[in-house]
Amino acid sequence: MSDPFEPIAGEPDVESSADEPGAEATFDTAVAAPATLDADIVRAIEAIVLVATEPVPVDQLAQLLEQPAAVVEELCAGLAAAYDHAGHGFQFVKVAGGWRYQTHAEMSPYVERYLLVGQRARMSGAALETLAIVAYKQPISRAQIASIRGVDPDGVLRTLVARGYAAQVAIDPGPGQAVLFGTTPQFLDKLGLNSLSDLPPLAEFVPGAEVVEALEHGLRAPDADPKQLRANTPSLPAHE
Repeated sequence: MSDPFEPIAGEPDVESSADEPGAEATFDTAVAAPATLDADIVRAIEAIVLVATEPVPVDQLAQLLEQPAAVVEELCAGLAAAYDHAGHGFQFVKVAGGWRYQTHAEMSPYVERYLLVGQRARMSGAALETLAIVAYKQPISRAQIASIRGVDPDGVLRTLVARGYAAQVAIDPGPGQAVLFGTTPQFLDKLGLNSLSDLPPLAEFVPGAEVVEALEHGLRAPDADPKQLRANTPSLPAHE
């Protein structure tokens, strides 16, 4: 006579199934899936940004990874924090509206020493002055630049456009329809800035009233009128 408590052939053993390794492994896999997914996305972000020649926008990363932009942005921020915490010689930063790898600022003396060995081509003082005017006053025309610097900026502007730091961004709707210039994403990229709002305010570089007075006194001719001298002194561009 058969035992009434003996399991029927083919009937699953409910009590023993909970202890089977297969059931526990299935549960663990389900729980670990999101973490595994995040790890794969992070690895993909690292690979894409590593081979990119320009900062990669979050929207582009989200499209490539088929993930929401908010998720990708959060993962990028977490990745950047992890690199900073680990103390690497490089950083994962958001620059010019996208993410990129760059050397750590504390390592700049060594990087500059490596990059500047044998380097000849450097921007002139006139080019740097013009680029600063364009950056803070853009969009700006040639005539406006000339009125600030006091010289014809055509040659310097051609150099800045050729190097990719400045470009024609608009046309003045007023009389003459002058070409207006502005900076480019490459300009932000080279300076390590995310946007123009990250430029330092000009007030930090403007000397105090006593310094200006001393300069005027030193440059003033014995019979010069101080009021006339101030009227002829060009004003610095304002940071808009």
